[in-house]
Amino acid sequence: MAPDDQSTLAEALHEITERATLIVREEIELARVEIEVKVKSLVRGAVIGAAAGFFALMGLTILLHGISWFFYLNVFDDPFWGFLIVAGLLFVVGALAGWLAAKAFKAGSPPTPEMAIDEAKLIRETVEASAGFGDGAPAQPPAGVGAAVPARPPEAGGPGRAGDER
Repeated sequence: MAPDDQSTLAEALHEITERATLIVREEIELARVEIEVKVKSLVRGAVIGAAAGFFALMGLTILLHGISWFFYLNVFDDPFWGFLIVAGLLFVVGALAGWLAAKAFKAGSPPTPEMAIDEAKLIRETVEASAGFGDGAPAQPPAGVGAAVPARPPEAGGPGRAGDER
């Protein structure tokens, strides 16, 4: 191989390395920004929900107090029974709400950088397709490239084994 060919090859490898590094950095930045936007939205919603919950709780307290006194004035001779009925209803509603909340938490998932993951999969598929090893077979370098370093088969139990889920 002529020295000029080697320098051209070295420049091409250097450019490929720089571009791959740039792609990885951009994907990491995309994932960070995507998570940041989702977390800000969740925090904003939580703060507004907490304020709404506070005012609703204050209104509910006054309403429940009024219902208890209504039972005392119109149904029972002792205010104890009105407050006891309202407390029992609150426990039933609280148990139902707790069950629904547990169900919702189980169905929810943590925020994930979906766009970044999709973009990384697309890049991987593009690289595999352009290299001609999209079927999972290891890439074969062009003739003359890496001839001094023999290819090493994957170690048993190491990366590249069959069934490796990455």
